[in-house]
Amino acid sequence: MNGQFRILQALMLTAGFIFLYAPIVILAAMSFNASRLVSVWGGFSTRWYAALIENEQLMHSAWISLADATLSALFATILGLLAAVSLARFGAFPSRLLFFGAIHAPLVLPEVVMGLALLSCFVALGVGRGFTTLVIGHVTFTMCFTTVALLASLRECDPALEEAAMDLGATPFTAFLLVALPQIAPAMASAFLLAFTLALDDLVIASFATGPGATTLPMRIYSQVRLGVSPQINAMSTLLLGMVAVAMGAGALILRRGARRSRRVSVT
Repeated sequence: MNGQFRILQALMLTAGFIFLYAPIVILAAMSFNASRLVSVWGGFSTRWYAALIENEQLMHSAWISLADATLSALFATILGLLAAVSLARFGAFPSRLLFFGAIHAPLVLPEVVMGLALLSCFVALGVGRGFTTLVIGHVTFTMCFTTVALLASLRECDPALEEAAMDLGATPFTAFLLVALPQIAPAMASAFLLAFTLALDDLVIASFATGPGATTLPMRIYSQVRLGVSPQINAMSTLLLGMVAVAMGAGALILRRGARRSRRVSVT
């Protein structure tokens, strides 16, 4: 009976992995198709990856997406750190509940609603949409994720270590900078990579927040796919998937090393 149950579990797990990852594998495989027709295999070739360099629109959109993801992840990590410190170290201040709800609201709001809210705000303030508004939109969207990650890490830090540093003459800011910040450094790196990934592959919020001249790569791909899938789109999508996979893998590795280091410190 146990053997049959294990076989059933293995079959269900295999079917789940096939359902989730078979389209990604097919997409990556067709990016190496020598034929212009994505439905017909014409042999193995890397010509479409070389052709990406000559596609100015895709390359320009790729650079915009990378710059936007880097800047928005940096600002979201810094603001998330400040918000996490406020929630973890400042006690029960009067507007704590409101602040907590405002920070976590983007986690439950549909992206369409958030995108419309950002668009209405930009129009009401008379701000022209472009790269700056794109970064602002992604910072607003990803800050909640960085706050949650850093808040959990801060709550695991032992406040007695900072108190000991202050007893030795350090100011609260210096104690946090020299004692707590190194402990949450892996969580900060992971939060940055998470925000980078979310901003890089976002389509909905970018569609509302950006304007002419700042078309992101997902927006460019979506607009071209509606006219037909080209091998260059498959190649660019494969590179984008690989970049996201590397970022998420690096984040998981950093978190694992940070957890091992914290266990060693607790044991000693």
